[in-house]
Amino acid sequence: MFKQLSTILGCMTLAVYCHAQETFPRNGAYDERTGRYAFTNATIVVDPKTTIENATMLIEDGVIRETGKQVKIPAGTVTVDLKGKFIYASLIELDSDYGMPEVRRAQGGGGRQTPQLESNKKGAFGWNQAIQPETDAGTLFTPDSKKAGDLRKIGFGTVLVHSHDGIVRGSGALVTLTDEPANKAMLNGKASAHFSFGKGSSSQTYPSSGMGVVALLRQNYYDADWYAKGGNKKETNLSLEAFNQIKALPSFFEAGDKYSILRADKVGDEFGIQYIIRGGGDEYQRIQEIKASKATLVLPLVFPDAYDVTDPWDAEVVTMSQLKHWELAPRNASEVAKAEIPFALTTAGLRNKTDFWKNLRTAIEYGLPKERALAALTTLPASLVKADNKIGSLKSGMLANFIITSGDLFSKDNIIYENWIQGKKFVLTTLDAPDIRGTYSLSLNNQPAGKLQITGSPEKPEYKITVQDSIKITPKAILANALLTLSYQQDKKVGGTTRLTGWLSGNGFSGEGVLPDGTVIPWSAALTEKNTTVAAADTTKPKSKETGPIVYPFVGYGNETLPAKETVLIKNATIWTNEKEGILQNADVIVQNGKITKVGKGLAAPSEARTIDGTGKHLTSGIIDEHSHIALFSINEGGQSSSAEVRMSDVINPDDINIYRQLAGGVTASHLLHGSANSIGGQSAMIKLKWGASQSEMLIPQVKTIKFALGENVKQSNWGDVQRVRFPQTRMGVEQIYFDHFLRAKEYAASWKSYNANAKKTNIAPPRRDIELDALAEILGNERLITCHSYVQSEINMLMHVADSLKFRINTFTHILEGYKLADGMQKRGIGGSTFADWWAYKMEVKEAIPYNAALMYHEGVTVAINSDDAEMARRLNQEAAKTVEYGGVPEEEAWKMVTLNPAKLLHVDDRMGSVKAGKDADLVLWNASPLSVYARPDFTMVEGAIYFDRKKDEEKQKSIAVERERLIQKMLGEKAEGKPTQKPEATKPHMWHCEDVVGIHAEHVDIHAGK
Repeated sequence: MFKQLSTILGCMTLAVYCHAQETFPRNGAYDERTGRYAFTNATIVVDPKTTIENATMLIEDGVIRETGKQVKIPAGTVTVDLKGKFIYASLIELDSDYGMPEVRRAQGGGGRQTPQLESNKKGAFGWNQAIQPETDAGTLFTPDSKKAGDLRKIGFGTVLVHSHDGIVRGSGALVTLTDEPANKAMLNGKASAHFSFGKGSSSQTYPSSGMGVVALLRQNYYDADWYAKGGNKKETNLSLEAFNQIKALPSFFEAGDKYSILRADKVGDEFGIQYIIRGGGDEYQRIQEIKASKATLVLPLVFPDAYDVTDPWDAEVVTMSQLKHWELAPRNASEVAKAEIPFALTTAGLRNKTDFWKNLRTAIEYGLPKERALAALTTLPASLVKADNKIGSLKSGMLANFIITSGDLFSKDNIIYENWIQGKKFVLTTLDAPDIRGTYSLSLNNQPAGKLQITGSPEKPEYKITVQDSIKITPKAILANALLTLSYQQDKKVGGTTRLTGWLSGNGFSGEGVLPDGTVIPWSAALTEKNTTVAAADTTKPKSKETGPIVYPFVGYGNETLPAKETVLIKNATIWTNEKEGILQNADVIVQNGKITKVGKGLAAPSEARTIDGTGKHLTSGIIDEHSHIALFSINEGGQSSSAEVRMSDVINPDDINIYRQLAGGVTASHLLHGSANSIGGQSAMIKLKWGASQSEMLIPQVKTIKFALGENVKQSNWGDVQRVRFPQTRMGVEQIYFDHFLRAKEYAASWKSYNANAKKTNIAPPRRDIELDALAEILGNERLITCHSYVQSEINMLMHVADSLKFRINTFTHILEGYKLADGMQKRGIGGSTFADWWAYKMEVKEAIPYNAALMYHEGVTVAINSDDAEMARRLNQEAAKTVEYGGVPEEEAWKMVTLNPAKLLHVDDRMGSVKAGKDADLVLWNASPLSVYARPDFTMVEGAIYFDRKKDEEKQKSIAVERERLIQKMLGEKAEGKPTQKPEATKPHMWHCEDVVGIHAEHVDIHAGK
């Protein structure tokens, strides 16, 4: 008796102690129950690697006390026999807006919207509304019963929530999907930090491009570091304070596609942060590069519907990449798993969350291991948010978050019966539902009315009513516990619905019904034949999951394997050396390890060499396009007058078909420039046209240039009256922009010089790192070269005088259509001219252009290049060079140098490119005629010893593409014939960028695919 009393008193003491831990008073009596349950005889999947059969799990107070075969069940425990059933940990979602306020996205106002240059946010926050580290999901979270219910139905128990608004989105909160108040649902109010490449609700003009987003994010990191080190003596910035508080949390980055993953990782590497990155389902297209990033991914399970290609004309507008992605998208998770990249899975992006299991099972059919799938939904996401001591598995001490299923979680026939969250039961499907399957005689108003047949499974029965021996009706049916409700129309022509409600009683149902005329009648259904049939095994042959190959890049002319460097002997060609040897007749070139090793006559082939006969053909160095806008996702950061901080290298698009097209025109390298929307543009990038290679493999990092601009575009002459906001609006103002920015850059460089000289002597904070002024300081230090968009003589003179007075150098004037007026001044200063051959009359600034411009500058001693500034023209730059022979009598060899050696000189890469010389890169083109002929075309184009364009292979590619297109189209037609959903084809025209193009940012993501 004393022992029993002690136990009771102990339990009462514990209950009082537990009540004392709560800070929320109750309006009523405390009725706390331990919620102690034992689930016995189940197959318990403790974690992806541990499964225990015929096991028991004991839970109490919302926590798992013990799991195993020999669990001792205390007296008074509610015992649930789950023989034949499975228990899994509830699933975890890492990308959700559950419980978050709705974000009102920024609306694109086009040219009619007055630019918003400054932040509209009130308070001592940062200057840009797209940077919102102060957003705290923990304080914003409000449970949403409907969304919680939808996620519970598909097995989720915990979600990481955050506000999906902005580039820096603030902190996330880890919450469970219980129906309890927020204080009980929340596991961690500051669980994570969140980022994206989208401006969200911000309508500020800056950033207006993909590279602008990257620059703004980078600057924010530098500012936060400076602020933390004591740089905040003159200002309070609550945004930077908040950023410093969250930057050590697990950082999630919503990237959205393969190249954005790499872009995000590049930012993370700069600041020592390994982002957890949400992709877009196309990771398989660049799997090795993504693996090298060492990022953990969050993968959506969003697969595109087949295109409706019934109409051949509609089929023509579907691109090869769209066709192939439709087929290969279900393979994505499998490829990621095969590459041993850690990943979690998310429902994000699904229009209907109920498609989650269908798509996941499809991914498993395409090779995703079940163990990896389970880990991606439980243990891995738990560890990513540092909550693996609470959720993600069914070990002792974990929260009682689990689901009870009929069998293997990934089986097509699996049923989730219950989802328990923090020890609270949520019934999804009745556990151990009565087996009502069978054939019943149906009686209405005590008169025979046909048969009711119930098939399917006990948990999901299917109903069919047969009347008059032949008319079969599928009623709408709801079975809740033992209550059955049926409604149906017996004759659709007559109309009217019969409604029946009745209870399961003995061997049948009985109850009341209402006929279409409103008459209330009794009804019954007596069991005449119990369903004893066993479902037949599915003997149909599973559909093949074989797919076409992954190609690099992932477009029509991609390669299954990338071209490799070869050892090659090219014999008996006419070689345009661009060196003192001039044009060599019947000469040879040897290529080894990506370099030209020998040039001469009668050369012996190395033992491993492939010999190419160049008889009757012309061999040249590859064309270098000094001014190009191909292979970019965006071109102008027009939000401010200076965008020196942005980098074109952040938005290189290796999938641009113009790379391949220009290889077919003999181009081997392109100088990718920022546009001309502002006085000081962005940092340029130079690439080799290695079709299918990665962004980093294409980039030539030692070329450090920047784009400046003069004239109409800079002062927004043709942008409309509503744009009369951004300074400068006059040509005089453009001059002041240069003076202002370079004077500040001089002061900035001096402050760093002083700091570096005295930092060790005194304990002073460093200057604020400004990546815009960094670029301008590099110009002052001759580390970065200026390429300036220019037309009019007066403005060109202005910038040369500004450069003279502030002691910086202009490297190249591009366009320079009035260069013939001031070529002497350019020659004295060593400034090059990169121009068009014969463009004019397309706007007021070019009305004094003449076709003799290049020749006149050349004769004055200026280093002259002919550029394209146009994706189409770049394919015919050899012909553009030939025009200078016609207009001005430039010697042919010198004309050819204008698209080869001279651009190399202007870009300071002539030590490795631009001529056929031993030791230089093997960037070579074999032409079928003189390269200056309108009939000339390349037989092949080689970049660093690898042939990236071969005319004969191109013909083969065209045939194989036609075959592959038709295969995929037939496969899509088969999908439609089976009744599967399809989407309407829509034509997507690749964007051909030009200097003045300004394409903004979508509300959710940077418009990085504008050029696809």
